[in-house]
Amino acid sequence: MHTVIRTYLNQPDLADALKKHRKDIEQTIGAVAGFVSYSIIKIPDGAVALTTCETRAECEESTKRAGEWLRQNLSQLKVKPPVIVQGEVCVQFAKAHAGV
Repeated sequence: MHTVIRTYLNQPDLADALKKHRKDIEQTIGAVAGFVSYSIIKIPDGAVALTTCETRAECEESTKRAGEWLRQNLSQLKVKPPVIVQGEVCVQFAKAHAGV
């Protein structure tokens, strides 16, 4: 498995805007082949998005789709390109729950 972390800095309203569009984002990112999980973390200066997929190529596709979705749906926020870190998942576990 592979995870990509997209950190959006100097965007204090982004996390709240993304939260309002949860279903749209779920449809966009969740449709990527090999999709495993997605999370948005609100930070004081912006947002961090984590996507895990089966392969690196699928994570790269999720990044492409995320950028397109932001341009089409939140253009008024003038979202700057994120800082991107990605790599192979070495350890992963989770407690089953209904979601946030």
